[in-house]
Amino acid sequence: MTTHNMPIPEPTKHHHHHLSLLLILFLLCFNATATQQFREAPKFYNSLTCPSIPATAEQSSDEAVHVAMTLDAAYLRGSMAAILSVLQHSSCPENIIFHFVSSSSASSNLLSTTISNSFPYLKLRVYAFDYSAVSGLISTSIRAALDCPLNYARNYLANILPLSVRRVVYLDSDLVLVDDVAKLAATPLGDRAVLAAPEYCNANFTSYFTPTFWSNPSLSMTFAGRDACYFNTGVMVIDLQRWRAGDYTTKIVDWMELQKRMRIYELGSLPPFLLVFAGNIAPVDHKWNQHGLGGDNFRGLCRDLHPGPVSLLHWSGKGKPWDRLDANLPCPLDALWAPYDLLKTQFALES
Repeated sequence: MTTHNMPIPEPTKHHHHHLSLLLILFLLCFNATATQQFREAPKFYNSLTCPSIPATAEQSSDEAVHVAMTLDAAYLRGSMAAILSVLQHSSCPENIIFHFVSSSSASSNLLSTTISNSFPYLKLRVYAFDYSAVSGLISTSIRAALDCPLNYARNYLANILPLSVRRVVYLDSDLVLVDDVAKLAATPLGDRAVLAAPEYCNANFTSYFTPTFWSNPSLSMTFAGRDACYFNTGVMVIDLQRWRAGDYTTKIVDWMELQKRMRIYELGSLPPFLLVFAGNIAPVDHKWNQHGLGGDNFRGLCRDLHPGPVSLLHWSGKGKPWDRLDANLPCPLDALWAPYDLLKTQFALES
């Protein structure tokens, strides 16, 4: 196709602004080097009671547990720890298939090589996420990290993953499991729910949306008849078949497009999920998301565990355990993350 005779539009001031905003976002989201070196993890084997899955049926087998995560250089160390924790606590680790959504095909090759070097036996697929899908939809939020386009990849999992994958466990990169992921994957979704997640009904739900939203009856009526509660999208079990059948990606995108026209929420990728799903999800026991452990690095606040059993520790919030450990300023609970850290230390590199 020749393009030499096509008129090239003059870049507008608005166009420049949009490009520079995207560039800033790109730099903010990828300011980490991918040159970190990681140790090889031990190989984990199925217990004798595990069903064997023929290689040809891996994607479609109901015996397989599908886990989806996003991959980027900034959080790679967290992702590696999360993968190790999933495998280490699984009774059927060879039946887990990982689906990684990464920022671009170039980085996805590097990242998948890094993961394969540490986990040579891992069953994995890497998908490059096309940013153009969301770049025009992201409205800046109160925290730059929340605006990374990859945060929105979870909206598109039903489109990205193969149709043969019917149910997936979505996990953030700043967490570790200390229990069998198969138990989480088996969460009953009932007759109608599209996803399951831990709900927090004592959180102030109204604060997630602006006065503009609540004062407009045609918008606030969205939650009429729904017992809407806040839920954390960092740990979700998603029925991809129901998602596809109900075209939920479009429903989320519709809200994001409205947000571009009138500001109806302040936080990044979470509110559209709440608008579409809050009050209509299957509950997951809170032990599967002991969240908020990131605390606040700026004021040095450390968090305690919530009372009750623990199956998953989630360092959501500003502070990440690897940053604090590197700075020699760990919070007490960061010691629970450290055993899963596969980063080669400077000392090991030199020897």
